[in-house]
Amino acid sequence: MTARFFADTNIAVYSLDENLDKRRRAFEIIRHRPVISVQVVNEFLSVLLSKRRLDRPTANRLGQILLRRCEVVSMTAEITLKAMQLGERYQISHWDALIVAAALSASCDTLYSEDMQDGLIFEERLTVVNPFAAGQRRGFHPRG
Repeated sequence: MTARFFADTNIAVYSLDENLDKRRRAFEIIRHRPVISVQVVNEFLSVLLSKRRLDRPTANRLGQILLRRCEVVSMTAEITLKAMQLGERYQISHWDALIVAAALSASCDTLYSEDMQDGLIFEERLTVVNPFAAGQRRGFHPRG
């Protein structure tokens, strides 16, 4: 069985970072074709346009590359309902809950994210891994 893993928006953003270590770790995850959601793509574009101040054609080109390199999960009403439940149960933001719900719906067992607590387990089957945590010696390490 091949392990399935999900990459949060910050992984995509750090794949373009000036910090070479973060860029290397993020790119290693992206290189292995993670699952992402359309939310990740849209947040990635938003960061590129607003915070990175890239022109729209450049941001769009990078968004298209992300779409080709990842397995993309569409957002559905069921994922949104699951996110509402997860947000209440785990006391996380709605946006983080949408990421978790999409990862669970795609049967992922690992969620690479800097935004959530490293080692946190959702629904007894999805583990958060922060590849940028202090002392973290791994970027990408699929289980399974």
